[in-house]
Amino acid sequence: MSTGDPVSVGLLSESFLYEWQRRAIERLQRDGRANVELVVSNANSSDAVAESWNSKRLIGLEDVSQFVQLLRREGPWALVLAERTIGRILGDEQPLWHRHTVDDLHCLEEATHVRCEPRTDGPWYEFPDEVVDRIAKRCDVVVLFGFGLIRGDILTATDHGVLSFHPADIRRYRGMGVPPIFYDGRDSAGTTLQRLNESVDGGEVVLSRDVSLHGCETMWDVFDRVVAVQSELLTEGIDRVTDPAFEPTTVPDDELGTFYPRSERRTIDFAGRVLLKNIAGRLRRRRRSHRETTEHLIPSETASAESGVTEEPESETDAIADD
Repeated sequence: MSTGDPVSVGLLSESFLYEWQRRAIERLQRDGRANVELVVSNANSSDAVAESWNSKRLIGLEDVSQFVQLLRREGPWALVLAERTIGRILGDEQPLWHRHTVDDLHCLEEATHVRCEPRTDGPWYEFPDEVVDRIAKRCDVVVLFGFGLIRGDILTATDHGVLSFHPADIRRYRGMGVPPIFYDGRDSAGTTLQRLNESVDGGEVVLSRDVSLHGCETMWDVFDRVVAVQSELLTEGIDRVTDPAFEPTTVPDDELGTFYPRSERRTIDFAGRVLLKNIAGRLRRRRRSHRETTEHLIPSETASAESGVTEEPESETDAIADD
């Protein structure tokens, strides 16, 4: 990369991107300082139309079948995910989590798209040599928006490595981020942009931010609060990591936070507490909304009663309309 040239960015993603990720990419490319040149998407992720997830309003037989499979795989945590689905059907839009098929995004239409079948070893993903070579030739830095834990030559293929968000402060929470934060009842969360190495959430810290959780009633609210910040931080992170004078922070192993494996969320205690807190939060929000609506209506009704004046239709047409 020559001085003054746009930063060439590679993207590792699923077959879709979430809305918050789309916003992050658009913000990154807005001023022309960076361009996404290469998109490597996971050929093993679902072939279903991603956008259909955004508008589901009914539960069908297919959903019931998927829930049964999820219950077998995730145990009690499947009930937490079912609660989210029911909430969406009842009107919780979760716009930051709307899905967009990666091949159809306007912000990526100038990029070269490559479908990739990575090698897997437990939770780890490794990329074929030909994919790593293409990234090395085309990109200055890589952003990870999918796949999971990655290792191998991909981590050092570019001048500035692979950047990935962890939805927590790695000095407190590794592995799962938001679920244990919500479980513990924290009033703030963190988010960390890392340059990855082969540790689990122990990479170099490019930047981090604290996020207030005031007003977050459910775990899904906490997720929204965190990713809203992440969508704004990617541009700053790319600027930092490509600055020759920048030195990322390395967190010593003994200062890294507790590791929370995904298996913990499948326990009755963990899933049950999160589920009950989500339900209680939704009920509080519903009561608050009802109270605010009632308080908004009462003054006008009271004023009319005190003055002894009742509103009359302005015309016969209005009277018919009221009927």
